[in-house]
Amino acid sequence: MSTDLFSPLRLGALQLPNRIVMAPLTRCRANRDNAVTPLTALYYAQRASAGLIISEATQIVPEGQGYILTPGIHSPAQINGWTVVTEAVHAAGGRMFLQLWHVGRISHASFQPGGVAPVAPSAIAADGQAYTFDGFQPLPVPRALELAEIPPLVEAYAQAARNALAAGFDGVEIHAANGYLLDQFLRDKTNHRTDAYGGTIANRVRLLDEVVSAVTAVAGEGRVGVRISPENTFNDIDDSDPQALFSAVAAMLKGRVEYLHVVEGEDRNDLAQARVDYAKLRSAFGGTYMACCNYTPDKAAAALRGGRADLVAFGRPFIANPDLVTRVRLGIALAGGDAASYYGGNEAGYTDYPTATTLSN
Repeated sequence: MSTDLFSPLRLGALQLPNRIVMAPLTRCRANRDNAVTPLTALYYAQRASAGLIISEATQIVPEGQGYILTPGIHSPAQINGWTVVTEAVHAAGGRMFLQLWHVGRISHASFQPGGVAPVAPSAIAADGQAYTFDGFQPLPVPRALELAEIPPLVEAYAQAARNALAAGFDGVEIHAANGYLLDQFLRDKTNHRTDAYGGTIANRVRLLDEVVSAVTAVAGEGRVGVRISPENTFNDIDDSDPQALFSAVAAMLKGRVEYLHVVEGEDRNDLAQARVDYAKLRSAFGGTYMACCNYTPDKAAAALRGGRADLVAFGRPFIANPDLVTRVRLGIALAGGDAASYYGGNEAGYTDYPTATTLSN
């Protein structure tokens, strides 16, 4: 029998009823304490028919924040808030991982305890702006992490995983994509270190390797995934040889995490022009491969049938389609979202999108 979007899949201890994943989507609707609210519980519960939900990126420590009103997983209030979310998702029959996040240099002094510079592998500012409570501000020159600061950082990822499990999540995803801290260590545009964490590919992969070891020691291999974005230049990031770098990343992760979540390309549909051979990454990893990047239902189904992916993550379509799984199953057209309400606000553009069933009544 050929694999399709509605074939079940065993993922660690979870039995996924379909291959449709809700990708992490930053929505900037946490409160001023960076805790999610009951509205967030409704938002995710509405989308619980996904085979797996991956939460919005969630900072592991206060220093890891880069945008206003993004949630954390480092305080009791934040853990309690997420507990309400996981209970709602599980009550609706869903499964959910928390994405562990540290933005590194994509931050601003206003988010940093004491108003200090954010941290990064090297003191290289990103070309861009920070979204702060005072509006958009230029991204500052970060401070290079000292060697002595790296073990506590690794432990912060492990503690965040403990907190996520305490909040009832089924697992965690390590965010090593899209120009944030772990990706900054991976790529040679942002990592100019001359110590054991810079220079060669083996050295640049080292921090992610250590974070994976620490997080899987807490959660177990079956409860951990990793997200990478080999070609994405978002947040002013790039690498001189992404194929070699991310082949090494995939090989390093083989047999150690439950899935590899790959942003294929740079927010475009035409993968034929890719600088990276994703089939080689899939082969190097050898485990459950989750594809993401502007997939339509038809393209996702073709990728599964062709053995190019085991799971496909959908991002923006899940915003306007809480019943995306049902719509795809029944061949109902997907609704478009209101981009003006993607970030910040209240229930408008968040929990008030109708289902196809609602529209037909």
